[in-house]
Amino acid sequence: MACRISELVIDAADPERLAAFWSEVLDYVELGREEDGSIEIGPPGIGFGGPQPTLVISPSRDRRAGKLRLHIDVNATDRDQDAELKRLLALGAKRVDVGQTGTESWHVLADPEGNEFCLLHARIQPVASAR
Repeated sequence: MACRISELVIDAADPERLAAFWSEVLDYVELGREEDGSIEIGPPGIGFGGPQPTLVISPSRDRRAGKLRLHIDVNATDRDQDAELKRLLALGAKRVDVGQTGTESWHVLADPEGNEFCLLHARIQPVASAR
């Protein structure tokens, strides 16, 4: 037996805003809320335990110090990379310079709270949803 990533937890100063952003990016829906203000989002009709991990956006007042040791990579499923880049920027993502040469096939971006993520070049098939 092996493990599988079931959920990723992201600390946030504004969980509502970050949950809304990542819901739009990933076509996720809100699955639930905890008393501490955490918001879990995931694939519609599937939720926790499905083929894709859910995201738990957890409130935190701690300021991030330094570079993240983990980041998320995303791929477009229904459009080319340029069109997806425009969509992500319109949702509130920002371009980030982490020392790229300019010849990379990916774009480094940050979500509204500054968490870096990459938009990769390849278009991949969406995971079948229960919608």
